[in-house]
Amino acid sequence: MWPQRVSILGVGLLGGSIGLAAKKHISGCHVIGYGHRESALDSAAGMGAIDKWELDAAKSVAGADLVVLCTPVGLFESLLGQIGPVLEKEAIVTDVGSTKRSVVRLAKKHLPRPERFVGSHPIAGSEKRGVGHARADLYQNARCIITPAPDTDAKALEQVEGFWKTLGMRTTRMSPDEHDRLLSDISHLPHAVAAALVAIQTDKALSVCGKGFLDTTRIAGGDGALWRDIFLDNRDNLAGGLRRLRDELDRLAAELDNQEADKLRTWLDAAAGRRLAAEPRSHPQQNP
Repeated sequence: MWPQRVSILGVGLLGGSIGLAAKKHISGCHVIGYGHRESALDSAAGMGAIDKWELDAAKSVAGADLVVLCTPVGLFESLLGQIGPVLEKEAIVTDVGSTKRSVVRLAKKHLPRPERFVGSHPIAGSEKRGVGHARADLYQNARCIITPAPDTDAKALEQVEGFWKTLGMRTTRMSPDEHDRLLSDISHLPHAVAAALVAIQTDKALSVCGKGFLDTTRIAGGDGALWRDIFLDNRDNLAGGLRRLRDELDRLAAELDNQEADKLRTWLDAAAGRRLAAEPRSHPQQNP
């Protein structure tokens, strides 16, 4: 089965779970991990997520059939620059990043065969960090968005889709532009709102918060550096979403000021209906 040698650059929750799932579902698959902390890499090896590790990105991709970028998106350019000159001719590169336009541009800039880069975004994970939270079934029944460019190699695209399906995922294709626009509204904007809701609370208010507040703001507990990179990388779409949200909140404030009970009820009922319609039967945690 393909791939037989996988290099995972960034062995945290997502990368470690890829390693565990690949070794579970792909017979004979050898997984090499790259990172900058020996202790985390030792932990990944100890739990069986990787077979060996390297502190040098270029060395970690030697002989790899498939390379998966699993670091924050802000590190992608440096990593692609390091691995580009040493990739095997037939190697395929993919990623798990939450934004897609920039990584396609970087692949064209740094990879010798950019047509063999296939963008991926597995919608799985949680606000928890580190390989200690990795598990082999993290991707089971979750969705993976595949974002081919116009010149993406057709066979490479099929192989990457097949890889995620082997790990138990359902795949959907869309362009990098559409991905970044939609994910801004459904993932990046909610994170910004959750963080803002936490930011405006007083310490006294937080001391009496209940499950509703904690559920609403759960995602605000994510890695600040990772989300900073996502926000900046998708800043045009996110800024537009924030402006539309501000307009919606301004309309709500006006209805409150005017005590428009019927409009408020209609607005709340409409939101409740759309939320229920959007809820899947199985509801995995989401990667950004």
